[in-house]
Formats: sequence, structure tokens, C-alpha cells
Amino acid sequence: MRPTKAVIDLAALRHNLERVKTIASDSKVMVVVKANAYGHGLVEVAKALPSADMFAVASLDEALILRQAGIRQDILLLEGFFQAKELPIIQRNQLQLVLHHQAQIEQLAAYQTITSDPNPIKVWLKCDSGMYRLGFALEQVAAAEKALSALSIIEQPIKLMSHFACADSDQEFSQAQISKFAEATQDLVGQRSMANSAGILTQPNAHWDWVRPGLLIYGASPMLDSMASDFGLQPVMSLESQLMAIKPIRQGQSVGYGRNWFAKTNGNIGLVAIGYGDGYPRHAKNGTPVWVNGRQVPLVGRVSMDILAVDLGADSADNIGDRVVLWGKELSMETVATFADTIPYTLCCGVTSRVPFEYINADDSHHD
Repeated sequence: MRPTKAVIDLAALRHNLERVKTIASDSKVMVVVKANAYGHGLVEVAKALPSADMFAVASLDEALILRQAGIRQDILLLEGFFQAKELPIIQRNQLQLVLHHQAQIEQLAAYQTITSDPNPIKVWLKCDSGMYRLGFALEQVAAAEKALSALSIIEQPIKLMSHFACADSDQEFSQAQISKFAEATQDLVGQRSMANSAGILTQPNAHWDWVRPGLLIYGASPMLDSMASDFGLQPVMSLESQLMAIKPIRQGQSVGYGRNWFAKTNGNIGLVAIGYGDGYPRHAKNGTPVWVNGRQVPLVGRVSMDILAVDLGADSADNIGDRVVLWGKELSMETVATFADTIPYTLCCGVTSRVPFEYINADDSHHD
């Protein structure tokens, strides 16, 4: 049995939710579980977080998976709906909607004339305060809110949201976004939400009624040049494998495709049973740290589909079958991401379906 696996610590997940609740103590928490809970397992994560006030997903499919799994908390569709035919399903399953353009309001008005379902639809009006992606322009917000307020199918008052463009790096621009959002909605009474993971950490005046943590919940930092541990968070995912072979190497010999690394001295190469076919980044540089037997050793040579190589050194006492951690509690995802010119999000989202997942500490008695 190939030893590669992803171990998901559900106690760490719950710990991180409690940390967010401490940081944003006056806000409700909407846990973002889109993209299969950032690669951690949509249903398993949601079931492990009974104290989450709401979940947020990208698609109707994700929301229905949660409902079918028995998740009863409110669920928000961050991209709203794409076709009017989704509205009966959304209404029946009591899902909440983000609305970000005029056509959606018009489709809701048309749907109101044909539905017999008495359940009101809960909506969030998305305001574009500077992300320049989805959302109503600030000067359109009041008119959009007025149009929605006129629809009896919509629960009143309308909730309001916006999204930071660079809360991880540019706090001056983030402050400007907060001011613009506040000004555009100052005459409206609905609950507000703006703070993503980085906003939770850097912009306490944007916590408002709801915060929307994503990466924080999974125990990685959204901030440049920082670690999850700086904020009292615990890594949830450990990507692990084993040494499958150990080979001596002579000075001047190369390892792997393309011959992009040559041994400067005699030593030992460890071959690890993981590669880009499992989601480990192929573009990880020579020198990317890998944890083996209590120490970090450098990745050497190009990552293959199923195997990567590490330099164990001349005095290696390692053995075939020894545990290897690619990222996790022993080696932060943030560190690996830096060496691979990427961000922690892409690492955890990129673990492929051939990697078995093992969930630990599912019992609430492990709650720390």
C-alpha cells in the first residue's frame, strides 16, 4: 500500500474556529468551506464544526452536498445563482444568496411571480469597494437595495457585504475600502460582512456583524511573511509519505529529470513516495525543506509525478519506511509555499484525489 496520505486533525480545526471567535469576539462566524473545504474535505469539515454560525460555499452543488449530509446551519452561496432554474432548489433548501449584478435582481422579481413556496429567500447585496471583481458599484448600492426591498420574496432587511482586495499587504487601501463601504451603506440597516481571513487579523474595525474566515480555519496564515503559530493557530492538514529508497550519490552526479541538481559532495539521496500526481508542486525549488526524522532536509532535483528526492547528507542514519512530512505540524505550509513561489491556498487545494485522507480527533471530547 503506497504510504502517501493527508492527515486532517479535526481538533486543530475546532481550535482555530475558537481562535477566530476570540479575535472577532463581537461577530458571528461564517466558515468558508468552498473548494472541498480548501482541499480538507467538505462534509468532514462541516460536521466537525457544529459551533460555526454559517458556512459559505462557491456553488449550489457544494451547498446541496452539505444539506444531503445533514448540515443544518445556514449556507451562503458566495457567487449567488447562475440560472433562474436554480431558485426553487435554493428556496427549498433555505440557502442564502450573494447578489452582485442587476440581472439577478430581475430574475428574482420574475421568480416571485411564479413560486408558491412561502419561505423567504435571504440575500446579501455585494458592494464593490475596490476589489473590482464581483459586486455592485458603490453608487448603485442604494438603488439595488431599494429594488430588493420591494420584493416580498426577499427577507428584510437586506444584508450587505464587500471584500478586501489586499488586506494581507496594503492596509491603507484596506482602510479606504472600509470607509467607502461604510459610506455607501450608511443609510441602510442590514447586517454587514467584509473581513476575510486577512481582514480578521488586520482590520478589527471591519469585523462588523459577520466575519468570513477561510485559510485561518485550516491553520495557515494569509499574511505575507508570517506563520499560523504567530496567531495561535494550529495546522489542520499534514501531507505525509515515507522514504521508499535510499541511494548513495557521488560528487558531480545529478538527480532526476532535466539534471537540474548536482551533488557537491558524496552523500545519500532519499526517494520519497510523493510527487505532482499527488499535488506536491512540481515547481518547488531545489532546497525546499522536507521533514525527515526530526530534521529538515532539502528537496533536490525535479519533482516527478510519483517521486521526489531529498538530500539526506553523508552521515544519514535514515531507513526505508521512515516517515516524511511534506507540510503539516512539523513543517509549515507557509514555508513550503514560499519555496514553490505560491501561496498556502494552492497547496492544500491541490492535493489530488489519489491521496487517501485520514481524519483524526473527530470526537468533540478532543476539543482543546
